[in-house]
Amino acid sequence: MILGTIKGTVVSTRKCRNLVGFKLLLVEPYYGDQKDTFVAADTIGAGIGELVLVTTDNTTQYALDRSAPIDAYIVGIVDAPPQPGR
Repeated sequence: MILGTIKGTVVSTRKCRNLVGFKLLLVEPYYGDQKDTFVAADTIGAGIGELVLVTTDNTTQYALDRSAPIDAYIVGIVDAPPQPGR
């Protein structure tokens, strides 16, 4: 899983039928470089600036309620960032 911040949205006028209903968001990892920004699907209502928990790769399909070509999916909105030393 990856902890990241929502930096923006991806707008798509045409997409695979299985992606309908998913909001696509740009996620910047909380740890690491900005250049590692990636797209994650969302159905829980995350917004720009929020800290989120993202599942990636093969485990993503377990979080979905239907089959879709998604390899990064937002599974939680984090209330507070981790504190150093804890």
